[in-house]
Amino acid sequence: MGFGTSLNSASLKLSCSLTSQSSLSSSWPKSTLFMGAPLTFYPTVSGNQLHRPRSLVVYSKKISGLEEAMRIRREREMQRTKKFGKVPPLRRGRVSPPLPVPDHIPRPPYADTKELPELSSEHQFHDSEAIVRMKAACELAARVLNFAGTLVKPSVTTDEIDKAVHQMIIEAGAYPSPLGYGGFPKSVCTSVNECMCHGIPDSRQLQDGDIINIDVTVYLNGYHGDTSKTFLCGNPSPARKRLVKATEECLEKGIAVCKDGASFKKIGKRISEHAEKYGYGVVERFVGHGVGPIFHSEPVIIHHRNERPGVMVEGQTFTIEPILTMGSIECVTWPDNWTTVTADGSPAAQFEHTILITKTGAEILTKC
Repeated sequence: MGFGTSLNSASLKLSCSLTSQSSLSSSWPKSTLFMGAPLTFYPTVSGNQLHRPRSLVVYSKKISGLEEAMRIRREREMQRTKKFGKVPPLRRGRVSPPLPVPDHIPRPPYADTKELPELSSEHQFHDSEAIVRMKAACELAARVLNFAGTLVKPSVTTDEIDKAVHQMIIEAGAYPSPLGYGGFPKSVCTSVNECMCHGIPDSRQLQDGDIINIDVTVYLNGYHGDTSKTFLCGNPSPARKRLVKATEECLEKGIAVCKDGASFKKIGKRISEHAEKYGYGVVERFVGHGVGPIFHSEPVIIHHRNERPGVMVEGQTFTIEPILTMGSIECVTWPDNWTTVTADGSPAAQFEHTILITKTGAEILTKC
C-alpha cells in the first residue's frame, strides 16, 4: 500500500518563416541561428507589378531542456488519449460496512484510532530473528494476493474480493493492515482501470476488459508484509495488456539495481528509462516506503528520476511499487479521500514487492 506525498542540455526547435531577404538580418541574433540558408524565389510579374524575390528560411532557435520536455510530454499525452479511447469512467458503488476482526488477533497501533499516522523517520533494519518474522508476513501476503487474483472475473464485485481476502487473512491469524489505517474502511485496496491506487472495494461488478490492481498488506506477529499486482479481467485490449506488462517489468528493473551500498535514486532512474521506451508516464505522487513493524517509514522510494540522497543498507526492508499510466500522470482524489484516479481517465497499472537488501542484491520477500 503506497504512501502519498530538468533536462540540463539545450535542445533545438525548428521554426519556418517566409521572409524577404532584407529582413533576414533583423530576425534572431546570429548567435541563436543554427541554419539560415535562404531558398530564393525569383521575380515574377503580375499585371503591372513586379514582385520582389522572397526567401523561405529555416531557423533553429535554442530553447531550454525543460521547455522541450514539456512539449514532448504534451504531444505524447495527446497521442495516448487516442490510444485508450472513450471508456465509461469509473463510478463509486455501494460500500458495505467494515468487516470484523476476532479479538485474539493482534492489531497494529493505528487500527482503532482511524487516524492517519505520519511517515516514520525510522529506517527499518532487521536481525536474523526479525527477518524470519518479516518473511512469514510477506509470504502470507503473497499467498493472499495470488488467491485474490483467482477471483478476478467479469461480474465479480470488488466487495466480494475484499470479503474473501479478509477471511483468508484472519484465518491465518493475521490482521489486514489497510483496515482502519487513516479510516480506510476495507481490508484490501482494489484499483480498477483509471484508478491509480487506494481504490475502496464496493458493489461495482468487474467488466470484461477491466484491469484491476489488488494491494494486499498483512500484519502477522508484529510485522507487515506488503505487495500488489495488476490483474487482467477477461480479455482487455492489447494496449492495456502492454501497459500491465511494462509496469511489471519496471518493478523488476527497479529491484535489479538494489544491493548494499547502492543509491536509492538508481531505482527511479531505471524505472523511468524503461517506461519511456513505451511512452508511458511514471506517477510521481505516490512512493514506496520502508516496511516492517511500522507500516510506512523512511526510506521514501521515488519511482521517477530524482536526486534524493541516501544508500541502501544490508538488512533493510522497503517496498518498490511503481504506477504507470497510458496518459497523464496527474491525478484526482475522490471525496472519500482515498480513491485516486488519473486526471484524464487514462488506464493505470501498478506492481509492488517488499524486498530485503542483501550484500550482493535484493531478496524479494513477497514471492510464493
